[in-house]
Amino acid sequence: MNTYPAPLARVIQELSKLPGIGEKTAARLAFHMLKAKKEDVFSLAESIGKLRREIGLCRNCFGFSEVNPLNGETALCGICANMEREQDKICVVEDPADLIAVEKSQEFKGHYHVLHGTISPLDGIGPDALRIKELLERLKAGAVREVIVATNPTMDGEATALYLSKVIKPLGIAVTRIARGLPMGGDLEYTDVVTLGKALEGRREI
Repeated sequence: MNTYPAPLARVIQELSKLPGIGEKTAARLAFHMLKAKKEDVFSLAESIGKLRREIGLCRNCFGFSEVNPLNGETALCGICANMEREQDKICVVEDPADLIAVEKSQEFKGHYHVLHGTISPLDGIGPDALRIKELLERLKAGAVREVIVATNPTMDGEATALYLSKVIKPLGIAVTRIARGLPMGGDLEYTDVVTLGKALEGRREI
């Protein structure tokens, strides 16, 4: 016999699917929602429901951006649309969360490009599975003079950085790697802003 009423059990089951959320934590969150004001819970549910409908990928950098409700197209993100940022630098990251982490460091004033993964031969992920083709198309426009590779300091992150250096340098563009201020095996998303800022300051050519 199920301990929880069916509606409560469904919420706990769905919350348990989130990363880092076990059944006990999911149950605590569900109980909190039952005690909270109804309008707060309805507002949360509405926000979650809109998340996938109203957030898409920027057509330029492939970071997160808002979807235009009138035509369903994703608009340029705020960073790509900001012409006051440095146009000659692009910071390449693995995921949109990494873009946000670098931006919070407030050390980088250029533009970004999100690969949506790394080259991982063991997992069957090659360059064609990433947004590398789109990056090269941006670089061939001729405005960029430096590409900062900010992939995570893992085996796959390093392999991706070396591949990017190989394909970008023939274009006459400098390729730098963020400094080793980040621990091996770490993720940009969980790095403190000071460490990340110093790593950007100390970037080096690959």
